[in-house]
Amino acid sequence: MKKLIVIGLLGIIGMISRPAAAQISVNVNIGSQPLWGPVGYDHVDYYYLPDIESYYSVPRQQFIYMDNGRWIFSASLPSRYRSYNLYNGYKVVVNSYDNFNSDRVRYAKYKKVRTQKVIKYSNDSRYYVVKGHPHGIPPGQAKKYYGKDNKGKDKHNNGHDKGRGKGRD
Repeated sequence: MKKLIVIGLLGIIGMISRPAAAQISVNVNIGSQPLWGPVGYDHVDYYYLPDIESYYSVPRQQFIYMDNGRWIFSASLPSRYRSYNLYNGYKVVVNSYDNFNSDRVRYAKYKKVRTQKVIKYSNDSRYYVVKGHPHGIPPGQAKKYYGKDNKGKDKHNNGHDKGRGKGRD
């Protein structure tokens, strides 16, 4: 009986002492978000636009809207929304466009809300990689700028700019 207990304890200790395999997946799509998107999100799949009851797919860079009971995917909004200002209208971050009836009711309170800060007018340096941002770093340059040297240290944070300005070596 003692042997069984000892073997059981050794088995439990063996299972506990093994390093657990953890998977962490971080998906950041800041660079692909449009300038009119709201600030504060590292990853966005869809925006719901309550004013016009439409969606925008960030990965596909397409608007999704209903037309005669069918979903239309388009690079631009239809002419009936030509006066809609994407920078002023409220955007709700959602996971899909499959909950249209629910989203329409849930987010109706955001119609005509104009208080949301958008990426274009943000001073948050995370958004400088967004194409067209007024403080923008050209796409593809952000990694070079924010990268690390071959010793693992931040390239541009050593306190010695040698009079040439921040970010120049």
